[in-house]
Amino acid sequence: MAFVKIDELNQEEPVPGFKARFVHSTNMTVVYWDVAAGAEIPEHSHPHDQITNVLEGEFELTLDGETRRLTQGTAAVVSPNAVHSGKAITDCRLIDVFYPIRMDYR
Repeated sequence: MAFVKIDELNQEEPVPGFKARFVHSTNMTVVYWDVAAGAEIPEHSHPHDQITNVLEGEFELTLDGETRRLTQGTAAVVSPNAVHSGKAITDCRLIDVFYPIRMDYR
């Protein structure tokens, strides 16, 4: 899959309020999220590097006990096995990039 039209991908909802479209390469996963205001992702960790990018809205991210409100044009770098959680303060559009590939999202 060399070229992808994101809007044509199937949308899934792995967590209530977090609607996702997934793109996988050989080694990475990119997730395009539409997140409803008030939706929360519970505290968790995983062995993947993760970079979260906020395209629109305001998203509160707690990472290793530190909470920040991320807005358009900001990103967070989540190291492997770092404990993190999040909540959409407003409707949000986010992009997450994971390395290596998230097999649980395939």
